[in-house]
Amino acid sequence: MPYLIGTDEAGYSPHLGPLVISAAVFWVADLDAGEDLYPRLKKAVCRKPSRTSAARLAIGDSKALYSRAQGLAQLERGVLAALALVNRPPADWLDVWNMLDPGAIERLPGMPWHVGYDLRLPLATDADELEKRLPKWRRELEAAGVRLVTLKSRAVFPDEFNRTNELLGNKSETLSKTTLRLLADVLAVCGDEPVLVVCDKHGGRNAYGRLLQEQFPDPLIEVRREGLAESVYRWQRGAATVEARFRVGGESFLPTALASMASKYLRELSMRAFNDFWCGRVPDLSPTAGYSKDAWRFRSQVEQVQTALGIDDGLMWRTR
Repeated sequence: MPYLIGTDEAGYSPHLGPLVISAAVFWVADLDAGEDLYPRLKKAVCRKPSRTSAARLAIGDSKALYSRAQGLAQLERGVLAALALVNRPPADWLDVWNMLDPGAIERLPGMPWHVGYDLRLPLATDADELEKRLPKWRRELEAAGVRLVTLKSRAVFPDEFNRTNELLGNKSETLSKTTLRLLADVLAVCGDEPVLVVCDKHGGRNAYGRLLQEQFPDPLIEVRREGLAESVYRWQRGAATVEARFRVGGESFLPTALASMASKYLRELSMRAFNDFWCGRVPDLSPTAGYSKDAWRFRSQVEQVQTALGIDDGLMWRTR
């Protein structure tokens, strides 16, 4: 299957900040070496950074590459390098939104913490080192017969998240339907060749046939198997076959890992703007990642200023 697509999300469970879903599309000259791109790209890519792998690009599950303790550098390095391999490295905060989720440019001004916000990039990784390494990574991909075709995201901010949940009935539907719409968008850039899609499983969902049939109504979606570990579907796209696999631990598939990283990076950029806005207005306020009890702490501490500014709760708070 010459096209390999991976999708993954960040921010499904928080009360604050966007849900971000991303898709990474790779083209491979052939699959004689198998679907696992890590062995094929071992000179350019590794799963985790180490002293011995500093010259390679770490592409792995975002949870393994980013935490507040270890910082943003490795996550940012991978995403900015990927965007440079597709086109060019983004110059600033707004530029990376335009490259990953251009539709968000119209939505961002609807939230006061995004209005006029900007930062030069990179924030944590070394720009000179990145520029120095890029030609080698590009050559290694070419030598392996691999090309990164596109990397795209879709950010669902709290007000849209709440509206969509009410319309669809639950946030699981919101996640799955948004993911499949993004999949349809990136499939449009694929040529008339077979496609393998690997999506990290959406919570506890095992059945995706109905959702796939709704998103792709013309072909008949064939259910190959459905189970706890993996659910597999197949359909025709013109003369080519698309196979979609929803699996536990989908980030072991390199395109899905890169999608995981893009989602996390874009969410972190959004939360940086959010925290800068509120921390600049509420004395001694600690930033939040938007999860669980800390989100409630943050909400109570900004409430007075929020009311004074006339900011509607639905603009920032996710109800599910």
